[in-house]
Amino acid sequence: MKALCWHGKGDVRVDNVPDPKIEDPRDAIIKVTATAICGSDLHLFDGYMPAMKSGDILGHEFMGEVVETGATAAGKLKKGDRVVIPFTMACGTCFFCEKTLYSCCDNSNPNKKMAEEVMGHSPSGLFGYTHMMGGFSGGQAEYVRVPFADFGAFKVPDNLSDEMVLFLTDILPTGYMAAEQADIEPGDTVAVWGCGPVGQFSIQSAWLFGAGRVIAIDHVPERLEMARRLGRAETIDFMKEEGSVQDRLQEMTNGRGPDRCIDAVGAEAHGWGSTSAVVDSIKTNVGLATDRPTALRQAIIACRKGGTVSVPGVYAYVDQMPMMAFINKSLVMKTGQTHVHRYLKPLTERIEKGELDPSAIITHRLPLADAPTGYKNFRDKEDGCIKVVLKP
Repeated sequence: MKALCWHGKGDVRVDNVPDPKIEDPRDAIIKVTATAICGSDLHLFDGYMPAMKSGDILGHEFMGEVVETGATAAGKLKKGDRVVIPFTMACGTCFFCEKTLYSCCDNSNPNKKMAEEVMGHSPSGLFGYTHMMGGFSGGQAEYVRVPFADFGAFKVPDNLSDEMVLFLTDILPTGYMAAEQADIEPGDTVAVWGCGPVGQFSIQSAWLFGAGRVIAIDHVPERLEMARRLGRAETIDFMKEEGSVQDRLQEMTNGRGPDRCIDAVGAEAHGWGSTSAVVDSIKTNVGLATDRPTALRQAIIACRKGGTVSVPGVYAYVDQMPMMAFINKSLVMKTGQTHVHRYLKPLTERIEKGELDPSAIITHRLPLADAPTGYKNFRDKEDGCIKVVLKP
């Protein structure tokens, strides 16, 4: 089959690879009908995440049709079922799954010892996202093996198109959980750093939790325009402001600061106008640091006293964190890989009711063969690229 494979920093190729096979009774084989490039994939593309191997199949946002099942999965799935697959794997029965903390599953990462050495404990396995997270083949391919398919594969309504439900796999529940974890109270001002796909869904979800204002921060014109058009957000273009983002937010909130701040950027922030951002860029370029946490720093400094900072953005190691501000302002920070399974049914219902239209953020549709071009356009924000969907 054809699959998009990682071969090093900035080097992804569509290769011929062996077809996946059933390896466990709970497995299913899915024929991929739609898959997408995620901002987290760019961290792999740009070489920011460790434990990758040449030839690894990428992709963790995918859906398709069941073509084969193991004996156990056959009790829940049948050939031809149309399913979306959460990017976080979950067994459904461990201590953490029973608490609906599915991205903390104890049984889905076969390489948990590698993760434990770095993090103390292992999170769940992830599709197409490093050997530390299990080394599983991803879904930017014609076919994919889905472990724990009897629990994780979610059947989608026939009346919803692939593009309406594809983002249930990751970015829609990620943005929704980011807003949920922000502890938004009715009338709150919510500031969202980053107007990429997760940021767009964080913005839209903030209104569902009762926000009174949403302020979106970015520098890409088409992303800011989408935040205004789809998210009804006020916007800050940090490249055009005369002062800092902090100055503008203080002005917009009468000196109090946003009640809730969401960092939907993560490790590769494009800082501007600050010494720390310049230092981040230099250190990452010469290999002395892994992350550029400008957005996270700004969120901590900007958030009002007693507020909440929600972080769906992906990080590895960060330094120069303003912990004095974090502690003395009595802030709360909530993070985590998304517990996708928890949100599949309620978000599907919101889509069916017309409260959300995930397909509206798609700007580019490409065949799988053009995936390398899609990665470059998405990373470099060329041709108005905000979200790429690939059709194997």
